[in-house]
Amino acid sequence: MTSQSAATLRSRYVVQAASDLEENRRRQQELAEKIRMLEQEEALLVDILALAERYEASSDRSPLPEQTPDDPVLTRKPGPRSVSSGRAARRAAQTGRGPAGGTAKGKSRQPLLGDLLMGLLEGHHEPRLAKELRDELLRKHPDRNPTPQVVRNTLEALVAKGRVRRHKQQRSVMYTLAESTARANTGSGADASDDAR
Repeated sequence: MTSQSAATLRSRYVVQAASDLEENRRRQQELAEKIRMLEQEEALLVDILALAERYEASSDRSPLPEQTPDDPVLTRKPGPRSVSSGRAARRAAQTGRGPAGGTAKGKSRQPLLGDLLMGLLEGHHEPRLAKELRDELLRKHPDRNPTPQVVRNTLEALVAKGRVRRHKQQRSVMYTLAESTARANTGSGADASDDAR
């Protein structure tokens, strides 16, 4: 084999290896995107299960707070539940108010983890890492001790709801309040619409 044919063969191998490397990286990127989507789906499913458990636990109580012990306890027939009744139950659980608007007596409910995380994000103008938010949560709410994965899942669920924005900086994922959420929380939504005119 001449040196020229060896050089040609070597250049073909180099071209083939470069092409294979590019294809490998493209496939890795596709798989990483699929994994990210599956993680988001997992976070949503975890939230749905948590809400379902919370709803089931609150619907199992015997007399409702507004009832006297002598009043008959109404039971709901099993069947499909409407979306609006699920929203009402979530809203009642978040505010600590029952369906009739009265506050529940007895033990007070802890705020939802998502609400606590949004409150922490409200205090920062730069994007924050999930780890930083968890550390701050542990300092400010020592009675709460969610795992890092639960914090990430909750943040991703808030991203899916449009209440939080995700920012990628190199290999890090950071979070801030979505602009619409921040405006609603500060009450400057009307000011922003006046400025836009």
